[in-house]
Amino acid sequence: MEPRYIIIMDFSTGELIKIRLTDEQLISSEEYEDFGEFLSSLEEEYDFRLKDCLYMTCHNISERNYNL
Repeated sequence: MEPRYIIIMDFSTGELIKIRLTDEQLISSEEYEDFGEFLSSLEEEYDFRLKDCLYMTCHNISERNYNL
């Protein structure tokens, strides 16, 4: 089972981007040997440049915020 969520930290814009992959995107991701290559295919759709980012994947998403 592939991870459903991608969390991207974009250093060029200071943004935190959270993406919930669709069923179609999950199927498409399995066609790539490297997940980074798949993620590169999403750059235009979600307006980020992978070379300016760090990312992680997860099956469930949870978050905590402090002093915001």
